[in-house]
Amino acid sequence: MKSNLMHLVPPVSRDRIISQFPKWYTPEACLQFKEHFHAQVRTACQQSTGTVGLKISKVVVVGDLYVGKTSLINRWDTAGQEKFKCIASAYYRGAEVIITAFDLADIQTLDHTKQWLEDALRENEPDSSFIFLVGTKKDLVSDAVCERTELDAIRFANEMQAEYWSVSAKTGENVKEFFSRVAALAFEQSMIKELEKTTGHMAQIGAGNFIKLEKNMMEIPEGNTQVSLSCC
Repeated sequence: MKSNLMHLVPPVSRDRIISQFPKWYTPEACLQFKEHFHAQVRTACQQSTGTVGLKISKVVVVGDLYVGKTSLINRWDTAGQEKFKCIASAYYRGAEVIITAFDLADIQTLDHTKQWLEDALRENEPDSSFIFLVGTKKDLVSDAVCERTELDAIRFANEMQAEYWSVSAKTGENVKEFFSRVAALAFEQSMIKELEKTTGHMAQIGAGNFIKLEKNMMEIPEGNTQVSLSCC
């Protein structure tokens, strides 16, 4: 089973394996200030027998057209080109992470993020999803404009109970750091849920020696957890 899985997913470089808990972008809009993975999760990973078992963490990426959602996902070493598609309620349902994106160069797209988030949250249980507010196209605005826009964005993030990030898909600024943060939070939450269900037993977390984003699927280390990324 392991050999078949590795045939489908080629090995990747060690620098794409998450071993330390990724840091936040700004403390003003951070909901998770931890610096390490949960102790029980670390112990479970260290004691893993190598049994392969995939855990799916669903991530939806929403926002206005042309704010750079597809570019953001494709920047993280994806193969091929994603097509824009509208997400129906079924795609929102069961999201462990909701990424709401806006264009730093178009302040109106920030105003629309609350509605996008409301649509996604409507299909999920309260407090069941990590929420991120992401400003894209950072390379298109000056530092001064970015700082001013970020003040408004951080205020929005606090009201949305979201963690804020600014990124540039064109230059790659903060993209790897952002997705590592998403991957770490989703993986830890998935593992904690698994541990709660297997009290007194070792959680089956798999060999977990890779992290890969390909088309609309991101695989996370230390448990072969997959995060499905969908755009709207």
